[in-house]
Amino acid sequence: MVVGAIGLLDLRVLGYGRGIDRLALQRASVPVALIGFVVMVASGAVLFAADAVALAGSRLFGAKLIVIVLAGLNALAFHRVGRGDAASPTLKVMAALSLVFWLGVVTLGRLIAYF
Repeated sequence: MVVGAIGLLDLRVLGYGRGIDRLALQRASVPVALIGFVVMVASGAVLFAADAVALAGSRLFGAKLIVIVLAGLNALAFHRVGRGDAASPTLKVMAALSLVFWLGVVTLGRLIAYF
């Protein structure tokens, strides 16, 4: 839910789907992403509790948490900068970073199982 909703908005800011109003997409996608984030935190806490000792010592898990924090800080900054309808160069950089951060979270999460 997070990557899908925010990914659509990020891609729109980067210039894809120019026929879609960015602010309308933002109003529709952000609540979905927030609900997804709450679900992600709740399910992540349960998964962490199941194997806390191994995860606490995992460098990949630590990296994933850092990337989640960076993605969250980027999202807060995005919403402070992106109040207008025009996609400024700064907003485009933030959208690209958002895609990198959230795809990084997904990738690190998958890699934890293997390393």
